Amino acid sequence: MNQAIDAILGHYSVRNFEDKALTEEELALLIKSAQAASTSSFVQAYSIIGITDKKIREQISAIAGNQPYTVQTGQLFIFVADLARHQAILEEHQVDTAALETSEKWLVSVIDAALAAQNMAVAAESLGFGICFIGGIRNDVEQIAEILDLPPYTMPLFGLTIGHPVKGKEKAKPRLPQDLVYHENTYQKMNPATLAEYDEQIKNYYDERTAGKRVEGWSEQIARGLGRKSRLDLKDFLQKQHLNQK
Repeated sequence: MNQAIDAILGHYSVRNFEDKALTEEELALLIKSAQAASTSSFVQAYSIIGITDKKIREQISAIAGNQPYTVQTGQLFIFVADLARHQAILEEHQVDTAALETSEKWLVSVIDAALAAQNMAVAAESLGFGICFIGGIRNDVEQIAEILDLPPYTMPLFGLTIGHPVKGKEKAKPRLPQDLVYHENTYQKMNPATLAEYDEQIKNYYDERTAGKRVEGWSEQIARGLGRKSRLDLKDFLQKQHLNQK
């Protein structure tokens, strides 16, 4: 064990921040940490938009489910899958841009953005900040894109809020047992007994955290959440943005 691993294993999402902006030096360090992440073929197919305007934060919060911690926080970042500058470069060099519209290139941009965001999150937590990813911006990607003035060949993926946490009783949420996640050589079928044990662990976690107001296992949570279709506008948005076409 070392400090880096301690920080990673101690992660939990923070949803209560002090109303205190990050300094320019802190922002620069977090962005530099994000950019140090691995990137496919050095493509660097992402952009990071920092939202300092409170009115814009409030607009984004309304779309993302009225989460107050997207407004009162040190900084709200929006990570964008971005092939727009690559399109401009290809056109400048008179190269066909059709390859940018393939599923592979879109996937590269999504992975690049995710790796950069995780680097930023780990760096932030190592500095004592709290973080929370905001997937709710995909509740209306069209409106988010309009608010952020995004060009074609881009897609807003998720937000990341970073700030000074208001200390509470939060603790890391138990993850799946390694036996259900790690497979050696070939994919292994799920062991129902191991899953049942994990469900009981999660029930106890929620029971303790909510003083009995929420008692459900992981399987119940997944069945409830993934049993309904959501954000069905994404396919049309990707088509409009010239992404993931082939």
